[in-house]
Amino acid sequence: MATIVRTPSPAPARRAVASTPLAATPALAPRPAAPSAPAAPAPAEAPPAPSRVDADLIRRRELAAFLRSRRERISPEQVGLPVGGRRRTPGLRREEVAQLAAVGVTWYTWLEQARDIQASAQVLDALARALRLDPNERGHLFVLANVPDPAPNQVCSAVNEPIRLMLEQLEPYPACVSNARYDILAYNRTYNLLVGDLDRMAPEDRNSMWLCFTDSAWREAFLDRDVTARAMVAKFRAAMADHVAEPAWKCLLRRLLAASPEFAEMWERHEVADPGNGTKRLLNPQVGLLKLDFTQLWAAPRQSARLITYTPADEPTRVRLERLHALAVAGDGGPGAARNPDAA
Repeated sequence: MATIVRTPSPAPARRAVASTPLAATPALAPRPAAPSAPAAPAPAEAPPAPSRVDADLIRRRELAAFLRSRRERISPEQVGLPVGGRRRTPGLRREEVAQLAAVGVTWYTWLEQARDIQASAQVLDALARALRLDPNERGHLFVLANVPDPAPNQVCSAVNEPIRLMLEQLEPYPACVSNARYDILAYNRTYNLLVGDLDRMAPEDRNSMWLCFTDSAWREAFLDRDVTARAMVAKFRAAMADHVAEPAWKCLLRRLLAASPEFAEMWERHEVADPGNGTKRLLNPQVGLLKLDFTQLWAAPRQSARLITYTPADEPTRVRLERLHALAVAGDGGPGAARNPDAA
């Protein structure tokens, strides 16, 4: 029997379909961005305030430069030292200044290098003597070192003749010379009788603030005394910041604290104020009410001694001042005497 073999028939050929290319879709153009508003300029930053560290560094650098300049101007011969060999720099060497002032060489070198070290008043006093500083230079040294000078320069050791002449020529108007401690250093005849008789007072009591708090006549004379007393204490505290180590200031403060509870209470407020001009109303026991404009004219540096004039604020006061001056002339014969501030 014949075997029939079946062969697979070939798969029918697929019909090729020609692909028609699709039409290219045109690309969309990007939408233009809306114009943006110009950016506001950044606010200008204020320069940073100098810190305490910066201020201290500046002060130390000034101190270092000042010491170097004073050292370089002094020759060894001026202080009794041998010249020795060749010197690379003018003036004294650092070790020579240290020797003269009896301080360590390393410590003095650090001082001239503006290192962060603290000098005592005793050491600064020794440096001032070793460098032969005059009174102004010595004061500058202590200011740069930020240390109170225990023996400050007396900028007004006496009231000179031109000041006395001014006091006399200002009559019949009252005038005086006072310092920041309120010591009355000199005055004319009208001022002598403005409140009481200053000539009859002890020199140590001729102090406006002492009289304002302890003298009954002065307490009664100032019609606006509460305001006046408070202002005086505030000005005294502000001025004393430059004189905290001076015996005269400390002595006056102790006297006032012991003698006047009112002053002690005001002192504890820690109020400060600068000196200025203004108007005062006084009740004089001999001529009556005086309304006076007072003006301060500085007669020495650093707001120390000042000439204070009192001029009439109205016509009745002018007439009464002339009467007061006539009484002063009749009872005295010359201008008020000046006192020595060194004794204060």
